[in-house]
Amino acid sequence: MSTDRYPIVEGQYLRDILDQPRALAATLEQLEVSKELALLAARLREGKIKRVLLTGMGASFYALHPLFLRLNAYGYVALAMETSELVYSLPRWFDPETLILAISQSGQSAEVVRLIEENRSRAAMAAVTNVADSPLALHASALILTAAGVEFSVSCKTYVTALMALHLLGGLLCGADAGQTREELARAAPAVASYLCGWKDHVFEMAKGLGQIRHLFLLGRGTSLAAAGAGALIVKESVRAHAEAMSGAAFRHGPLEMVNGETFAGVFAGAEATRALQAKLRDDIRNAGSKTAWITEDAGPGAWNLPKAPAGVRPILEILPVQMMTLALAAEAGIEAGRFARVPKVTTTE
Repeated sequence: MSTDRYPIVEGQYLRDILDQPRALAATLEQLEVSKELALLAARLREGKIKRVLLTGMGASFYALHPLFLRLNAYGYVALAMETSELVYSLPRWFDPETLILAISQSGQSAEVVRLIEENRSRAAMAAVTNVADSPLALHASALILTAAGVEFSVSCKTYVTALMALHLLGGLLCGADAGQTREELARAAPAVASYLCGWKDHVFEMAKGLGQIRHLFLLGRGTSLAAAGAGALIVKESVRAHAEAMSGAAFRHGPLEMVNGETFAGVFAGAEATRALQAKLRDDIRNAGSKTAWITEDAGPGAWNLPKAPAGVRPILEILPVQMMTLALAAEAGIEAGRFARVPKVTTTE
């Protein structure tokens, strides 16, 4: 890709991506544990609340995965389901022993509005949203508000700020030291800024390796499944290219058979416990003739290398190379990344 292709990606989506450090810093500055939220956390610790039900749609739903793992590892019963399925398939979970944690960037998508109507305040609802006067914010028992600001189309700064808010919430529910949690989160904005300062070099590097790709996979384990899921979604909606998110383990159960020279696999190294498994998968895919990327803190210089940060911040950083990938794919296709043609920013139809 020649540098004269850059202008095609320099639209509002890119400006939103580059605004992520500011959005993270602003969100951290205003994040607080309200009395209502502290009360819900106390009821959960005391056993008065028996389960936590995590729900959202799209990138918001994927952002819940690190918290889902954390709550269950701590000993709580945490369940996760897309809001569209929850409201029609499992309304029995709407009861006083359930804490619903609903996340929606706009707080007014069709599924969230339906959730509010179906729940009818039977279960307490904690909300994470970016819009203070949205239906979700106004009907929540407790609210965590992010400060991403207005976003043009594809979820980028609303996604990373939601991850920040959810990490703070996880610390509260799991008894982590609040000061230490804030110290960890304070490293997010500088780390994101350090990566994005080289965005043009990242896009140029990726474009050279993504030519003639028909099948794109993003493969993770553990908390990295958040970036895999959200990443595949933003590839599809920002550049209208097909991408699939899978766990590294699931990829071995069949999809490995389709690997060839037209396949590209972005493999997230993730947590230490499964890093060797992911590395072996990366090598097997590469040996089968596919192009791969190793997304980690020690990938070496280049676009796939993540800034070093605490494990709790890693999900925020893992989405950055995928964002760069969308820009590279857009430049190669000669389209403006992130400009929707068929869907609105807020989904108002079920």
